[in-house]
Amino acid sequence: MSRAEDIFQNLIYFGEEAIDEFIINRQSEELFIDFKQAASDGKNFNTLHKDDRRNLSKAISGFGNSEGGVVIWGVECARDYEIGDVAKAKVKVRNVHRFLSWLENAISGCTIPSHNKVRNHIISVDENGDGFVATYIPKSELSPLMTTSNSAIYVRSGSNNVPAPYAVMAGMFGRHPQPNIELKIADKKIEALQNQDEDMFYPNSIDNPPEQYVKISFELQGANISNVIARELFLSAEVKSDGGDYNKVRFSNYSQMEVIAGIEGQLNIITRPELRLPPRGAIKFCNVELVLSPFIEDDFQLEGVIGANLAMPKDFRIYIPKNKLRSFVAKVIRGDEDYNMIMNEFFNDYFRGEF
Repeated sequence: MSRAEDIFQNLIYFGEEAIDEFIINRQSEELFIDFKQAASDGKNFNTLHKDDRRNLSKAISGFGNSEGGVVIWGVECARDYEIGDVAKAKVKVRNVHRFLSWLENAISGCTIPSHNKVRNHIISVDENGDGFVATYIPKSELSPLMTTSNSAIYVRSGSNNVPAPYAVMAGMFGRHPQPNIELKIADKKIEALQNQDEDMFYPNSIDNPPEQYVKISFELQGANISNVIARELFLSAEVKSDGGDYNKVRFSNYSQMEVIAGIEGQLNIITRPELRLPPRGAIKFCNVELVLSPFIEDDFQLEGVIGANLAMPKDFRIYIPKNKLRSFVAKVIRGDEDYNMIMNEFFNDYFRGEF
């Protein structure tokens, strides 16, 4: 998940509380966030106000030609001479559902080419129908995007959308679309097992082997979410710390990949040269099994990266502090909570990556 999408998802999840947090912390406008007051009040017109349309056009061009961003409608800014424009107060958008409709209708006509992946979401609405809207603008695969209002190409620079310098424009026009590989997790499973169920993990030759253990298994996939063919897809993963002598991490079912020898506890795989992954296609990298015993001595940490030729690599990470790991393993072994809830806790709280 990109930084811009992460901000957008937090706004969806936390609602108006997220805006309150921005104001309390004096959040500044930056590379991925823009605060705007809405001029559209519907008094003298029945479409998006020209100022709002201009701001929307610049944002789609600037964020779309850069790394993406979020416009939050309904927040007043104040100038801070040390850190720039900061969130100051809430100024609700009048008739927020109508404003959302005007935004949706305006998007396709804001830039050339149009950016069809822009999304809007009502953050909150009060009893009068007023509230806040977030506009998520992902990085465009069809850049450069030019505004229709003044035929300008913008890029995001700090907290502003600024006209692109000639050198930047030259690079954008000469840049071929690049693949974008997103990490997918499938076939998630968690279970508590007795040692005799699979004693190959803890043979009798080990002194005082654990009687029970937790096994977490899942599949790592790569999805091509771009509009171009992806080649030479790769995954590298390394176990920095397995949390204790009785814990194991296993990578398996990557026979269709070429394996590059690495250090102990590391997996390096890449697709064969003849493989090509079409747009919207997905490929299986490998299966992962985490075997966790109750005897926890250290934090658990696994780090990895996926990508493809010409694509931006994306990191992922599983990190569990040892105290939380002990509690988590004990909870699974006790079996007093639904395994689906526990599994969601694991992947939501401890698995971090750009999904």
